[in-house]
Amino acid sequence: MRRLVSELYVRDNCHPFKATVLVWIQFPMWIFMSVALRNFSTGATHSEGFSVQEQLATDGILWFPDLTALDSTWILPISVGIINLLIVEIFALQKIGTSRFQTYVMYFVRAVSLLMIPVAATVPSSIVLYWLCSSLMGLSQNLLLRSPRFRRLCRIPLTKSDSDSPYKDLFAAFYAKFISRK
Repeated sequence: MRRLVSELYVRDNCHPFKATVLVWIQFPMWIFMSVALRNFSTGATHSEGFSVQEQLATDGILWFPDLTALDSTWILPISVGIINLLIVEIFALQKIGTSRFQTYVMYFVRAVSLLMIPVAATVPSSIVLYWLCSSLMGLSQNLLLRSPRFRRLCRIPLTKSDSDSPYKDLFAAFYAKFISRK
């Protein structure tokens, strides 16, 4: 059995470790970037001349002109929570017949997405802006990689679960799950 599984890994180029590589790289980078931005925002780093903290305090945009301060409007923290929850729900909508463990993991990830809102409200806006941009990129990649045209352009092979109209299917599943509930 082990030999057959090994042959399948080689033939289909699908070793299970490949699915975890992103987590082992992306999550630590996210932590390091968040800590670095916190240090910049609080003035924990020292540099000669015009400090990074002073630049962050004067270079905000829109409703958050000071990136070292908290977002008093809660627009950024709520946006981070909603985008993360949307990513989780898009992933959950494509799963059919999940195990009990997968269901518990999905509920846990949903809870973490919602808990990010109060956490994001307690950190400087520079960190929350980074988290929002990171989440938006994740959502964009998730949606872009569903496009059959993009997949053909990048020569990503089709799978059995791929659809010719993934966005319509996603919208229909979202509508059925959340809007048409009676």
